[in-house]
Amino acid sequence: MTEPPIVVCGVSGCGKSTVGAALAARLKAPFVDADDLHPAANIAKMAAGHPLTDADRMPWLEVVGTWLAEHDDGVAACSALRRSYRDRLRRRAPGVFFVMLALDRDAALTRVRGRRDHFMPAALVDSQFAALEPLGPDEQGMTVDATLPLEVIVDQVLR
Repeated sequence: MTEPPIVVCGVSGCGKSTVGAALAARLKAPFVDADDLHPAANIAKMAAGHPLTDADRMPWLEVVGTWLAEHDDGVAACSALRRSYRDRLRRRAPGVFFVMLALDRDAALTRVRGRRDHFMPAALVDSQFAALEPLGPDEQGMTVDATLPLEVIVDQVLR
C-alpha cells in the first residue's frame, strides 16, 4: 500500500475509533486506537475527571508517533487536538494525513454520556474543546462533519 499513515482526530465522542477502524478495514491497513497506548496513569487521571497536561501527553504522543512510523500504511485514532501535538506526530511520521472529525459541543456531550465502559467522562468534554485547534491550511489533512453517516465519512476520506 502506498498511502501515508492516517490519523483520525478530534474531540472525545466525535467518532475517531469508529471511523478509524472503518477506514483501516476498507484500506486493509493496520489500526490502533491511541487510547490503548496511554499509560495507566493517564487513563486513571482522565477517569478521575482531570484533563491531561502537555507533560502527560508528550510521552504518549511519542509512542503514537512511533507506531505511525512503524506502520506507514496504518490508521490511528488519536485526539491530536493541538497543532503542537500534530507536529509531534509529524516528526515521527512526516507524511501523516490528518482527518479532523468536526462535532459541536452538545453532540459530543450527548455521545460521551451515552458511552459505556470508556474512561473519558463527559466532564472533560469542555477541556477538549478548549484545547482544540483546527487544522491549519499548511497541514496535510481534511476536516469532515462527524455527524455524517459512517460510510459517507469513509468515502469522503478515501476520495
